[in-house]
Amino acid sequence: MPPLFPAALRERYLTDMKELKIKLDSLCIFRDLLKDRVISALCAYLDDPTNSAYAGFVGELYNANGGDLSGYVEYICQNSENIYVRTVGSGKDVPDHIRRALREELCTLQKVAELTPAKLREPLGYGGFLPEFVSGGIDLCASYSHRTDNIGRYGYGIYANNRMFYADEEGNIIPVSNPDRTELCDLVDYERERKIIIDNTKALLAGKPAANILLTGDAGTGKSSTVKAVGNAMFGEGLRIIEVRKDQLRAIPKILDSLAENPLKFVIFIDDLSFLKDDDNFNALKAVLEGSVSAKSKNVVIYATSNRRHIIKEKFSDREGDDIHRNDTMQELLSLSERFGIHITFSKPDKRTFLHIVHHLARESGIDADEAELDLLAERFALERGGRSARLARQFIDGLLSK
Repeated sequence: MPPLFPAALRERYLTDMKELKIKLDSLCIFRDLLKDRVISALCAYLDDPTNSAYAGFVGELYNANGGDLSGYVEYICQNSENIYVRTVGSGKDVPDHIRRALREELCTLQKVAELTPAKLREPLGYGGFLPEFVSGGIDLCASYSHRTDNIGRYGYGIYANNRMFYADEEGNIIPVSNPDRTELCDLVDYERERKIIIDNTKALLAGKPAANILLTGDAGTGKSSTVKAVGNAMFGEGLRIIEVRKDQLRAIPKILDSLAENPLKFVIFIDDLSFLKDDDNFNALKAVLEGSVSAKSKNVVIYATSNRRHIIKEKFSDREGDDIHRNDTMQELLSLSERFGIHITFSKPDKRTFLHIVHHLARESGIDADEAELDLLAERFALERGGRSARLARQFIDGLLSK
């Protein structure tokens, strides 16, 4: 140890680090953070401060967020799905002993967030290069209190920093790594249809009665993009989108149960919905829409899209046979769409609307072309592909940009 770091000073430093390690080991509310790779590497260094352990800790921090220790501590606290945020999120009173524990643990984590490279490297006595990181500038207690006071907007756990999710094969909810970033301003025309969806979603966020919505219409008219754009626009207000495939409809009751006490609002999104006559998933969705016990959650609605008006794929043979209750059967098949509180139709755009979309996208993309020539090329592009749609307008513009 060099003379600039006397034994007494080193002993005091090691005592401070040992005390911090003991406090980290004693975390209860935030105990899940001890499994985090960065915090685990820090604890290993505090146990045995060596060059290798220091570099290992900084390496984990670099991999996590580029080397911002304070920002990372704040991030993992926000994402911790602990007893405190679950209790607050459910609207229940938090016991005093849990509040006291929370305050103490946030003070401990504040000390971690304020650690500097110089402070950590003090006992090493090494004059060569060791990697740096940044820290400081946050008030963890104030930040955490602000988010929990507004938990209906920010959420907690995986819902704190993710906006879109999907259900895996077991029905577990998984964040989408690269969600669709479509914004409402990216969509052209269909203002009336979008306003219905926006108003219904705002009612959900306000805690008012909101309806399940079925969006039908021609392919490429923007049904799915509208749902995702609404999700992006209202993420900051507490909205999250969970996409469920048609073959996962039986998992919806499990998903609803898991969301029942969550303070956020959710749209269960089913894209491209259609059924064969004897599809078991038909009855699963009908049970949810008809209001089974699990479906009566005030913080969840179902938005589904379909290219078919009646959702059920019929054959002419389905209308024949010796079923004495054939009419009742047909009515049941055709009425599923009516079990959605709101039904919106996205019609294929006419020539005027199609060209309006093309002009808007061209301006947004910085394409400076003669309007008459642009219209001619766009119409030819659409007719060669069987008709007009918003999706084809985007493909047409992308094609021009690629040339």
